Amino acid sequence: MKNSENRGEVYIYSDGACSGNPGPGGWGAVLRYNGAEKRLCGWCGNTTNNRMELLAVIRALEALTRPVQGVITTDSQYVKDGITGWIKTWKKNGWRTSGKKPVKNRDLWERLDKLAATHALRWNWVKGHAGHEFNEIADSLAAGAIIRGQKGELPEDIDGLIE
Repeated sequence: MKNSENRGEVYIYSDGACSGNPGPGGWGAVLRYNGAEKRLCGWCGNTTNNRMELLAVIRALEALTRPVQGVITTDSQYVKDGITGWIKTWKKNGWRTSGKKPVKNRDLWERLDKLAATHALRWNWVKGHAGHEFNEIADSLAAGAIIRGQKGELPEDIDGLIE
């Protein structure tokens, strides 16, 4: 267990990837709790990188069996800034941006908001591809899911499809 991880908290490391944007995409997540580790991944044939980033966190939170205290680490400023700040304004403005346009990926944002509300979460951002051990693992899971999915080795995660 990493020294920065505290016993009793769940640590989630998530990443999304896309081969072309839009294009085939994958998501990966690593969940760590008291020294135990679970790795998750999935793919979608026609998606965007942002949808995969969101779906990585959603699928990780869906894998939890009870409300937890946890830390989510992502290399997506879109996810971190969206869930910790922008979403409050979007909801207040009827899911419209400050430019009065519909919020992209609203379906996933609503799901993430509902899931996050059941837990006591802290959100961390790390620079991608900068050597963070578990971010690199999540990235590898996401990239590998695209390859495995295109070979028919993984079922398609239809929640990632472009709206």
